[in-house]
Amino acid sequence: MLKIGIIRERKQPSDARAPLTPAQCASVQALWPVQVVVEPSPVRAFKDAEYTQLGIALQEDLSDCDVLLGVKEVPDAHLIPNKTYLFFSHTIKKQAYNRHLLQTVLEKKIRLIDYEVLTDERGDRLIAFGFYAGVVGAHNGIWAYGQRTGAYTLPRMYAAHDYAEVKKAYPTTAWPPLRIVLTGSGRVAAGAMRNLHDMDIHQVSPRDFLHKTYDKPVFTQLFAHDYVQHHAGIRVFDKAHYYKNGAEYVSTFAPFYRSADIFINGIFYDPSAPKFFTQSEMRQADFALQVIADVSCDIAPDASVPCTLRPSTIADPVYGFDPNTGQETRAFQKEAIDVMAIDNLPSELPRDASDFFGKQLMDNILPELLKGAESAVIQRGMIAEDGHLTESFLYLRDYVFESVPV
Repeated sequence: MLKIGIIRERKQPSDARAPLTPAQCASVQALWPVQVVVEPSPVRAFKDAEYTQLGIALQEDLSDCDVLLGVKEVPDAHLIPNKTYLFFSHTIKKQAYNRHLLQTVLEKKIRLIDYEVLTDERGDRLIAFGFYAGVVGAHNGIWAYGQRTGAYTLPRMYAAHDYAEVKKAYPTTAWPPLRIVLTGSGRVAAGAMRNLHDMDIHQVSPRDFLHKTYDKPVFTQLFAHDYVQHHAGIRVFDKAHYYKNGAEYVSTFAPFYRSADIFINGIFYDPSAPKFFTQSEMRQADFALQVIADVSCDIAPDASVPCTLRPSTIADPVYGFDPNTGQETRAFQKEAIDVMAIDNLPSELPRDASDFFGKQLMDNILPELLKGAESAVIQRGMIAEDGHLTESFLYLRDYVFESVPV
């Protein structure tokens, strides 16, 4: 029987999410030859008693577990040698702040499986929190505009029990005729659209958004062909060519920044591709955006949004960007654009996000774990094993051993 431990989240700031809810732990035990135990936690959105009430044992020492499941990075000192871990390591892009984490994983001969690289045979991710990043990011962008203008007020999501509680505020909100532009076509954009529809904000085509006026709030969703074109201006847009040759393209986003109040950014950005706009464009009189909810949260200069200078936090979600100085300033100032760039947005709705994530874990990942070494999914998602980087991640050698700067 496989023994799985749900670890306590220890990274700071604290994260209340869990890879499996109490009900899902009980279902796992009923469906498969698996025992689930839970490390007690004072910060998890699900209380310890919610697990024990469903027959899930609490266990402080998880050293007898075969597999350990978490969400965020595990602090080095708490990594148990020779175990299999699943969590978001944030190392595959050679993130400097997690170099020592991967070094420790190798030193302790840990089998590290990273959720971010668990994919199907086409390369599509099988598990992610992106949908709820979009839900919370869209809400926070609309919330920030209300704070900036005083036109309405909304509750913060982190203060609510769940999304159902937050949604109760939407029907009683007197919305001004907001104009919102949303970019992206993946999980993040889907979550943002869910939130905008729940607010009863009407969706319109990009063309209508630019050429019509409305007396109610509207949003439009842009795909890549709506905001970039080949620099020669003659190539018919081909998504595959764009993704491989981003440097050959230029931004055509300007009509939208002249027409929108709020920009919700949900794209995956390749630094070779053009930015939506430049800081010099932000200084122009026709730059109309007042709030940018950058759910993608890539940090400038390697970012599609040049004013995302740093991540913001759940406790302090918005900072201002002064286009005239190129510097951060206080939020909600008339001369500045407000930036919401929280990098752990699903943590504001930890119960909903955990339930959503756990369903993917049960449907797509746990059956593969039970296959053992025969699972191609697990092999693709395994960064390290027995003290070595796996073949697909050998490109991390210079990062791990610090032979070149990263």
